[in-house]
Amino acid sequence: MDHALDQHLVRDVATLEAIYGAASEASQAKEVDHVHPLYARFIEKAPFFVLATGGPGGMDASPRGDAAGFVTVADPRTLLIPDRRGNNRIDSLRNILADPRVALLFLVPGVGETLRVNGRASISIEPALLERFAVGEKAPRSVLVVAVETVYFQCSKAIVRSGLWDPTRHVARSALPTSGTILATLSGERINAAEYDAALPERVRATLY
Repeated sequence: MDHALDQHLVRDVATLEAIYGAASEASQAKEVDHVHPLYARFIEKAPFFVLATGGPGGMDASPRGDAAGFVTVADPRTLLIPDRRGNNRIDSLRNILADPRVALLFLVPGVGETLRVNGRASISIEPALLERFAVGEKAPRSVLVVAVETVYFQCSKAIVRSGLWDPTRHVARSALPTSGTILATLSGERINAAEYDAALPERVRATLY
């Protein structure tokens, strides 16, 4: 590391607090130890959240999405989340088995505020619970049961600065490498880019659930 940079690293909480100052009363009041009915409305309207986990192999942040309401508030201290089909790496689930602590960040399209839930997750394969979250005849392979510890309502500054929901700032998919191009490059051309990209839309459609 550059010596000048190393000299200016923050290394203790006292220094950090001196730089940033005290947290506002509003930011303290927004954090509660349960899913308040007002917060439940954000979860019920969210079709997307990011699941953060950690384990022996390192950290993981995994996107999770489905029709709004796919995360169920079973009670003020419990969330139920179907684990839909993915790539079978199951990084998040491996981490949860090693360390149940999780963080969830919910986003609602068009809304600037986000909602963060911290808690501890377990992985259930109870048949009735799996069936409860079936889409058509396809049940999830497992359901995450999250014991809620804290819930925090994030202000809109990050979304406003990023322009996330502003269609005039959306990036054309063609401006970035395709999935096939990325896989072909990283696999040393073992995966054919054109073939992968051509098959991808149907593969996504067929394996959503």
